[in-house]
Amino acid sequence: MLVLYETALGFCLFKVSDSGKLQNPKSLWKEFETPEKANGLLKLRALHRFSSTAAAVEDLTAVQEGKIPKGLKQFLTREVVEKGKGKEVLAVADTKLGKAISKKLGIEIYSKATQEDLMDLYRGIREQITSLLSGLDQKDLTTMSLGLSHSLSRYKLKFSPDKVDIMVVQAISLLDDLDKEINIYAMRVKEWYGWHFPEMGKIIVDNLAYANVVRTMGVRTNAARATLANYLPEDLEAAVKLAAEISMGTEISEADMDHIRSLCDQVIAISAYRAQLAEYLRNRMNAIAPNLTALVGDLVGARLISHAGSLRNLAKHPASTVQILGAEKALFRALKTKHDTPKYGLIYHASLIGQAPQKLKGKMARMVATKAALSIRVDALSDADAKSGTDAATIGLESRAKLESRLRALEYRSDLTTTKAFAGERRKEQPKFEMTGGAKTYNTAADAVGFLPTQRQDAEKLAISAVLDVKEERRKEKEAKRAAKEAKRAAKAATVEEDSMAVDEQEKPNVEETEEERKERKRLKKEKKAAEKAAAFANNIGTSSVVNGETSPPKKGKKRPVEDIEMVDAAEGEKSKKKKQRKEPNH
Repeated sequence: MLVLYETALGFCLFKVSDSGKLQNPKSLWKEFETPEKANGLLKLRALHRFSSTAAAVEDLTAVQEGKIPKGLKQFLTREVVEKGKGKEVLAVADTKLGKAISKKLGIEIYSKATQEDLMDLYRGIREQITSLLSGLDQKDLTTMSLGLSHSLSRYKLKFSPDKVDIMVVQAISLLDDLDKEINIYAMRVKEWYGWHFPEMGKIIVDNLAYANVVRTMGVRTNAARATLANYLPEDLEAAVKLAAEISMGTEISEADMDHIRSLCDQVIAISAYRAQLAEYLRNRMNAIAPNLTALVGDLVGARLISHAGSLRNLAKHPASTVQILGAEKALFRALKTKHDTPKYGLIYHASLIGQAPQKLKGKMARMVATKAALSIRVDALSDADAKSGTDAATIGLESRAKLESRLRALEYRSDLTTTKAFAGERRKEQPKFEMTGGAKTYNTAADAVGFLPTQRQDAEKLAISAVLDVKEERRKEKEAKRAAKEAKRAAKAATVEEDSMAVDEQEKPNVEETEEERKERKRLKKEKKAAEKAAAFANNIGTSSVVNGETSPPKKGKKRPVEDIEMVDAAEGEKSKKKKQRKEPNH
């Protein structure tokens, strides 16, 4: 009987000296208590060594899937089928592998013992493997097992050290998170420090420069002594110092300023790390997808890879999918409502589409997506040596040049078509040239030299305009609050007036009512009162109870208090006065 056992060194084939001991699995563990007993039960018959780590990973992966690798097939054919002449019985730990060996090689598989009994046998072999394999050190076997385990786990997880698109996915996600954090913190700095120096927010627009100036200057009274040339140009520095002298902000304490400085430190640190991360992402994109980066840029390319999950998954998408990648919600909404589908998704932010006119953006997005799909497939299927060469981005650069030329041609053709369409049949024809004797003179009045619009503004004007803008904003805020209060007060007064008018309308008699209508209304009112009294009387009779053959009289209502009677008499007197006034003829 033979036993097949796999190790990090290779496949081992052991010969069982006494197969009868396997019939008693309860005492089998005693045969492996010492190396001498283990060598007495099992003898190494043959060993198939792995040629490399990659071959070991491939063979062991096939064994775990229940398949016979090529090396194992040749090994069993040579040692069992040919030398043993097919008479040997083979014990295999994996049931699926045993069935495959029996089916393909015709070797008889040991099936008398249960799977638990075989596990006891293999457990004993594992404990005494160094003694069964002569000349093998335990430390070397442990090192080989550890390396093979890492390689096998890496293969199972489909992870390759050369595959850096996962790093790109994480980097672009972190970059978006950092942008959000920087915007939130920078707005908090401007709102917080704006109570002390509101004019500076009008002068300095950049968030990082604003945080650096606040960190360096502190309170606005230090503006004259602070050196801001490292963060601002000369005109903005002078404007900030002038605005600090005429600022209308409130005063803050030193404790407040310490917290504002801490927040500025956060903005500066996150901005510095964001710049490092952007450079890292640019280098990674040039390494993993040079053609895609040359065509659409590193940020757009990274977002496409992140949305698809990996570069290989992105390469499986057609150009039409790449075009609308990122606009799935709009696409399905358009399909559901039977409207026009979107023309672009994440690819809209590419520079080639951004510089195109609005009417050509859809066509340009389609062409860019077509070239991008080709570039993605080249990047995904190229090896590392091809990507690291100097001409790695050749296809991307050529595609970009062609698209830029095509865009210029489309713009030129679109302008010609638009001119002809607007002109129509009424377009002006060029008049025939005729030679005239009149000579034109040069107009010297047109030589007025003015300042260029791109020249920097005066620092004093910039500071004063910032102060005036702040005053105007506060004035508008006060006016808006005042207008809101007035509107609220007017709405409340209108509601009260409507309620009073409704009450007056209910109490006011109809002047235009005729005599017959008035009599009819009174008659209907009397009939309604009589019906209500009859219903109340019937209800009192129906609710009277009979107890022991005797009928209990209905309960008497409570007497009205004197005050209620006086109020009712006063109300009836008012009604009689109104009736007399209506009966009197109008003079």
